[in-house]
Amino acid sequence: MVNYGLIGCGMMGQEHLRNIALLPDARVAAIFEPNQIMADRAKSIAPNARMYGSVQDLLGDDSLDCLLIVSPNHMHVGQFEDIARARHLPLMIEKPLFTQNKDAARLEVLEASYTAPVWVAMEYRYMPPVQTLIEQVQAATGGVKMLTIREHRFPFLEKVGDWNRFNRNTGGTLVEKCCHFFDLMRHILQDEPVRVMASAGQDVNHLDEAYDGEVPDIWDGGFVIIDFAGGARAMLELCMYAEGSTFQEEITAVGPTGKIEAKVPGPGRFWPTHLGEPPVAQVIVSPRQPKGPQMVEIPVDPTLMEAGDHNGSTFYQHVKFLDVVTGRGVPEVTLRDGRLAVEMGLAAQQSALTGKAVALRFDPGLAASA
Repeated sequence: MVNYGLIGCGMMGQEHLRNIALLPDARVAAIFEPNQIMADRAKSIAPNARMYGSVQDLLGDDSLDCLLIVSPNHMHVGQFEDIARARHLPLMIEKPLFTQNKDAARLEVLEASYTAPVWVAMEYRYMPPVQTLIEQVQAATGGVKMLTIREHRFPFLEKVGDWNRFNRNTGGTLVEKCCHFFDLMRHILQDEPVRVMASAGQDVNHLDEAYDGEVPDIWDGGFVIIDFAGGARAMLELCMYAEGSTFQEEITAVGPTGKIEAKVPGPGRFWPTHLGEPPVAQVIVSPRQPKGPQMVEIPVDPTLMEAGDHNGSTFYQHVKFLDVVTGRGVPEVTLRDGRLAVEMGLAAQQSALTGKAVALRFDPGLAASA
């Protein structure tokens, strides 16, 4: 039995709890969650877990085999450093890995000195329809030349202390929400970005809210275009006031021989009941010759759908992470992957603010810079 120690049990932490509970050979043995309401909810999901008052106290639990950080974004690096000073256990860290370019140097030190494996949680890689696209993309396209990711979804949800309403805590929408997609771009294209151009802003959401007299500054929509070293182009289209859509994520890859698409519905709990059953994910392959789109549905186990908002991907990610913990595998999403995804998001934030393209350098240890 693999014993997890969990740091942070807000909305996403509770999704991890529900999915770990579905694994036959794992359990959450220890939890640190400073908010009492969230701690009580976590305890209801994992009633046998020991509750600790600090990260340091949790790290003193000798029964732990691995750790999972699911705290607010701006806490990730500091808590990783706390862990590195105390115990080098296999570690999963939720995205984004960090929120400011100046923190990249701290990650360099950790990457060089932490002796246990680290997995950065990029759940979108493990959604079944996205996995199918990744597996078939080369054969379907003959080599991707254009990649588009569209997310039309609901506004940011309420989080503990409203931390996700402000860029200083999240890194900005193009980091907090979109590092998933920048990671997918690198993963699908198997290439590195060289230039980022973006237009984004706050147009609809949260403008009538105030917290201690401060209006949220988190963006709710934008476009990002990225040039890759091998010549491919990728684009992200984000709109966070489009929850009326049938599909939440749509990924399209096109090459000289054809096109492949993955269409992913949003969380089933948000689907209007009067419309019947929620939509099922699809993958569509459209060859140029002979013409004729071929669509298949990619259903997800209902138990996994109920366990979280990410189409079963959180469960599948933990299955692979357990292979790492037990010495049967290596991290599929590395610290470098997590770092580059954030740096792409920070470059997109910078481009949108300045109106200028941002050139990227991805030499080892260097943060994205103009």
